[in-house]
Amino acid sequence: MMVKVDMLKLINVPAAPPTESETNGYLRVRCNGGLNQQRTAICNAVVAARIMNATLVLPELDTNSFWRDESGFIGIYDVPHFIKTLKYDVRIATSVPDIITNGKTKKLKAYQIRPPRDAPVTWYTTVALEKMKSYGAIYLTPFSHRLAEDINDPEIQRLRCRVNYHALRFKPNIMKTSSEIVNKLRSEGHFMSIHLRFEMDMLAFAGCIDIFTPQEQKILIKYRKENFAEKELVYRERRLIGKCPLTPEEVGLILRALGFDNTTHIYLASGELFGGKRFMRPFKAMFPRLENHSSVGPGKLEENTRGLAGSAVDYMVCLLSDIFMPTYDGPSNFANNLIGHRLYYGFRTTITPNRKALAPIFMDREVGSTAGFEERVRQVMMKTYVGGPHKRIHPEPFYTNSWPECFCQENPRNHADKCPPDNIYEVLENQFRSEENEESIEVKATSQTVSISQTEETVI
Repeated sequence: MMVKVDMLKLINVPAAPPTESETNGYLRVRCNGGLNQQRTAICNAVVAARIMNATLVLPELDTNSFWRDESGFIGIYDVPHFIKTLKYDVRIATSVPDIITNGKTKKLKAYQIRPPRDAPVTWYTTVALEKMKSYGAIYLTPFSHRLAEDINDPEIQRLRCRVNYHALRFKPNIMKTSSEIVNKLRSEGHFMSIHLRFEMDMLAFAGCIDIFTPQEQKILIKYRKENFAEKELVYRERRLIGKCPLTPEEVGLILRALGFDNTTHIYLASGELFGGKRFMRPFKAMFPRLENHSSVGPGKLEENTRGLAGSAVDYMVCLLSDIFMPTYDGPSNFANNLIGHRLYYGFRTTITPNRKALAPIFMDREVGSTAGFEERVRQVMMKTYVGGPHKRIHPEPFYTNSWPECFCQENPRNHADKCPPDNIYEVLENQFRSEENEESIEVKATSQTVSISQTEETVI
């Protein structure tokens, strides 16, 4: 069975979105978390609006608590492109409308609801929809992981991908900066990108603190108590089940075992690494051609390349790299979304280390047992997916692997899986013009019928 991978594979012809008179109300959502957790929430918000036949208000990004960044949706994403791409799927408004009450004009007040985590479609078609019809608008907050991923409706799943891989495009300045970085890296040959998730929040969450100094351990323990549920975590146990992020040195050892040498060009995407330069020193010694968006960016990067926009630049460079390697896919939304995006963009090479299988090898090395180390690492990595198609098996997230729902087929058994033509937007435009013309003809015909009837009554 031939599989076609192109940029228009998901634009199936949906029912027209509701007009202002047909909509069941307005849906507001506040996305929370980092850039990519919020990206997933935006996709889910579009689906929720579609399910409820509602008008979606541009999603709100929780920029202050996590990033201390005021950019918001309009500062990160290309809004006209977002609205245009989804115009056949959902109706989108930039804000809730004004209403007139007692002669005064004011904004329609949305009824606030906290959705259950991974809420089923039925919650939206009952509880949420009932409140929307009663109040005219609802405000779902927080809105992260608030819609079930496994929905038994192929078109709904394809809509998620349509949002994620087509509608959500970063603003031109972010795309320009990303493109310049990629072009500069490519001018020197192929390059690899690595997402190094060796940061304080992830280390505290994972409970992997034994490799740090007593003072650093205090910082991690304090952060964990303030931000995560209390739970006794034993480092050795966590390590053996693959819950500890790889250290920079371990990443270097894996690459070296796979045959990469010190000429390998690497783009590093990460936040502030915990533990300082001592953890990066061994990695840099093995792979000196190391860059990030500050070192390789076009001159002095703009102010907004910090925070959300900086993460957006990292995302685009990693997406377009020849090879991508996440060091901690676990609860890392950045890594998970990129793995899925690269899969969708033509099964681009992604190396995902199996931390659980590698753990005993690294732990043996820590106590001085290094016999056959590189061969053992190679044997584990030989069984690793490298970005090719594979059936999603729980708990792999939908946004990490949308195969096969979001991939069309040239010669399908089921017509719904057929690839649309390359000029799909033109087809849709013509279809909608046809529908508008038919409506216009019907209106004229009705008017003529009314006119004839009135004439007949006059004659009689």
